[in-house]
Amino acid sequence: MESQSGKNEYKIISEDFSEKLGKLSFDLKTDSVGRVDFYGDGVAKISGLPSVKYGELLDIDGCHRAIVLDLEENSVGAIVLDDPQDVSAGMLVKSTGHIAEVPVGEEMFGRVVDPLGKPIDGLGEIKTSRFRAIESAAPQIFDRAKVCEPLQTGILAVDSMIPIGKGQRELIIGDRQTGKTSMATDIILNQNGKNVYCIYVAIGQKSSSVSNIVHTLGRFGALSYTCVVCSTASDSASLQYIAPFSACAIAEEMMYAGKDVLIVYDDLSKHAVAYRTMSLLLKRPSGREAYPGDIFYLHSRLLERAAKLNALHGGGSMTAIPIVETLAGDISAYVPTNVISITDGQIYLESELFNAGVRPAVNVGLSVSRVGGSAQFGGVRKASGKLRLFLSQYRELAVFAQFGSELDDNTSEMLAKGARIVETLKQPVGLLYDVAHELIILHLATKELINDVPVAKVTNFVRSFIDFLDTDKADIVKEISDSRELSLENGLLIEDELKEFYDFYFGDNVK
Repeated sequence: MESQSGKNEYKIISEDFSEKLGKLSFDLKTDSVGRVDFYGDGVAKISGLPSVKYGELLDIDGCHRAIVLDLEENSVGAIVLDDPQDVSAGMLVKSTGHIAEVPVGEEMFGRVVDPLGKPIDGLGEIKTSRFRAIESAAPQIFDRAKVCEPLQTGILAVDSMIPIGKGQRELIIGDRQTGKTSMATDIILNQNGKNVYCIYVAIGQKSSSVSNIVHTLGRFGALSYTCVVCSTASDSASLQYIAPFSACAIAEEMMYAGKDVLIVYDDLSKHAVAYRTMSLLLKRPSGREAYPGDIFYLHSRLLERAAKLNALHGGGSMTAIPIVETLAGDISAYVPTNVISITDGQIYLESELFNAGVRPAVNVGLSVSRVGGSAQFGGVRKASGKLRLFLSQYRELAVFAQFGSELDDNTSEMLAKGARIVETLKQPVGLLYDVAHELIILHLATKELINDVPVAKVTNFVRSFIDFLDTDKADIVKEISDSRELSLENGLLIEDELKEFYDFYFGDNVK
């Protein structure tokens, strides 16, 4: 009897246990975990992550983030993004399953952020809930539209001879201290009131230089529509590497929202050096100038994301202005030739012209825009005409005339005309011209209306005449600005005003 009752109790307990066991739910979670085998200079070699993806975000010891850049059979190479000095061998690494992202949206504009999207301007947290992968595919060919809408730079030499269109990629190239950053900053300043969002990316720049640029943008009211992505020379190579990609993601968000965006990469030669540093630490095979073999692909996949989208995709645009620094004017070096072949043209700033006082120091012979007149207003295209060809011929004649040989009358006239045109194209940093001003100055130069003005006084004379028209003949300037054309009637009116101003200017200034 006792044995029978014991069996019944066991049966009851077993059934009760089975019933409770059936009600239990198990939420099992598996993590792909690895371990840091080697760490140095911001680069980590990790073992034990067999299913990780290229570009995936990793979590090191719960407090550090890294991006996968190298996939090998038994190990993974990654770059550490934050606090790289605290990482050491032996730390546990978890795969997050997410690609590296950066916060995006209109809230990013008016702020200074690091390559991870964190604010560094002391103005508090950026309240945005939208994120975008720092690397994404470029728009397809059928998603793009023709680049035909001008992006006015306010710089006469550029708008007249090397026009930039919305969606174009125009390179600024030259030696250090030739005005590359100043030109890019002026282009950003000129977008004030033109509904163009701007992004300035500082790659490996001095903190003081970036601070000066931010101060300049704020002083002229340009910071409200500009986002500054800052990766200074003191940052690790990994942060300098992702800076342009993060900025491009911020720009893409606005482009796909139907907005026009201008992004300046300052500069891609330092970006290439940062990538070379990382690649050498990852033990990748090096090629020419110790750069890895995929250095061309690095910049092509970045710059190809700039585009003018068609109406089906919102009609937005991203205009890219990369900057590349040359050494002793050598544009045939590895990185400069790579970027030149990717972009739609280049503005070459020459140190000899800069030192001679020609600023902006644009070398017309080596500068080109492959979009051409299709990215110009009709009036500017008509007024500039053969200006570029004439200036190229003038440069050659000026070199020949230095030998002191006797010149015929036609050559002397051409040299005098060329010298005056060069003077009219001089433009100090911060002085930006409206379309109407550019049309008037081109009219004065190409129609030889200032031949009686001494060459040394041409620059001040033209600026004073523009100020005079803005003050006393504002109606004419406004009509030209609205139509973006210089009609025959307005041209004659300007010539009449020029005669009166000439007598007034030289009557009071030259005795």
